[in-house]
Amino acid sequence: MASGAPLFSGIITGIVGGIVVGLLSQSHISVSGPAAGLTAIVLVAIQDLGAFEIFLVAVVLAGLMQLALGFLRAGSISNYIPSNVITGMLAGIGVIIFLKQIPVALGSNAEIGSGFAIFTGIAASFTDVQFGVIVVTVVSLGILIAWEKVPALNRLKLVPPALVAVVFGVLVNEFFMMTGSALAIGENYLVSLPVPSTPEEFKGLITLPKFSAIGNPEVWIVAATIAVVASIETLLCIEAADRMDPMKRVTNTNVELKAQGVGNIISGILGGLPMTSVVVRTTANVNSGAKSKMSAVVHGIFLLLSVLTIPFILNKIPLATLAAILLLIGFKLAKPATFKYFWQQGKYQFVPFIVTLSGVVFLDLLKGVALGLVVSVFFVLRGNSRRVYYFNKKGYQNGDVIHVDLAQEVSFLNKAAIKQTLNHIPEDANVVIDASDTVYVAHDVLELIREFKNIQAKERNITVKLVGFKDAYNLENDLDGSNHVSLEHKEVLNYRKEGKTSHKEVITELLNGNQN
Repeated sequence: MASGAPLFSGIITGIVGGIVVGLLSQSHISVSGPAAGLTAIVLVAIQDLGAFEIFLVAVVLAGLMQLALGFLRAGSISNYIPSNVITGMLAGIGVIIFLKQIPVALGSNAEIGSGFAIFTGIAASFTDVQFGVIVVTVVSLGILIAWEKVPALNRLKLVPPALVAVVFGVLVNEFFMMTGSALAIGENYLVSLPVPSTPEEFKGLITLPKFSAIGNPEVWIVAATIAVVASIETLLCIEAADRMDPMKRVTNTNVELKAQGVGNIISGILGGLPMTSVVVRTTANVNSGAKSKMSAVVHGIFLLLSVLTIPFILNKIPLATLAAILLLIGFKLAKPATFKYFWQQGKYQFVPFIVTLSGVVFLDLLKGVALGLVVSVFFVLRGNSRRVYYFNKKGYQNGDVIHVDLAQEVSFLNKAAIKQTLNHIPEDANVVIDASDTVYVAHDVLELIREFKNIQAKERNITVKLVGFKDAYNLENDLDGSNHVSLEHKEVLNYRKEGKTSHKEVITELLNGNQN
């Protein structure tokens, strides 16, 4: 409805996402369907292209593009997204789900916008409530929570608590209607699906793409936009799904892109919306105890059978019951324990998490993740810049040897910290720069050390000794005035490697050897 598309197109997408993508995907618990993240794109695209039939051509083309991305192995992008960003994205989605269901749970007509307008809509929803809706919400929440907390109910694994809540929601409202109670919920607050009575009416619900518009450049632009956004959202959701999987199985993301591509091709041909792997559907799947991808396939089959055979029964389901289910899902995605965990991990983990969450809630999913990645990269750069030893003048005494031990890998990111370290070394000091443990040192850093030793150190009367620099670095070591190590010094270095003496004692021994 929010996408400006025919309502039945969303049902088609759910069916194709369950059966087709479910069969082709290697994800064990992910469930695909129409994505809220694509709503704005779909709405604007349909308006710009002028007809839903033309938009469907873009959906088919987007599927072909996703298929190509799968064969090009573009799925590996998800491997570079930190876990705190993924969890922040999930928590942000959870917050949005929870907040947007509040008016539905209260029976309010208040509209929930995006960004900070969410809170305005929530405040307005409390001024317009229906007590019958609230009763159904409370009953549904009570059943869902009891199913988790009461051991006897929790052991009934074959009975999904969400299904029990739906049945009770329908029965409660039917009771209100039969007794003529003022608490009865009207049609506007019930599920609304088309009820075709003949095959012709059912066929009329399906819209076919207008392939004559394939030469329209705007169609290709819309297709590329959908392909990129849907692929990124799918990869993010698959990464999140793997984290939610109780068995911690890993999905082949390249195969997933191919599966989504095929799904979008078929969905577009049958008149459906573009699809992605969806966090809400996947979370509901996990909460119901899913173990394999057959749950997604069976869900698609049941959805198809339900729409064909019992739409009049589905239309009796109160939206309040569905809101209660989503309220619980949203809470689980953004539960307080998650915030506490990342807070305890320190700012390097908590700040990207909270930035991602805030970005998803107040901007959108992709912008939120992008912000989280930028902050994560900033912390990585900052952490790398602090890896190298920093000398503190306080406590330094004449005659002490100052040690600057280089990390295993010294990139240009370390240059600023090394430069700061060398600039803070006092005059008349003895300095040992040790590269014994390095595997790689960037050219910029080698030039910095060379200039410090040959120019700055001489001006400040600093004695500099280089230790452990490889021949490839083109920096001469100062172990004994030449470029070799005596047998005695080799033994000392061996003791160092075996942990039989301290690093400082080894360097002191080497310096004494040079003086002797």
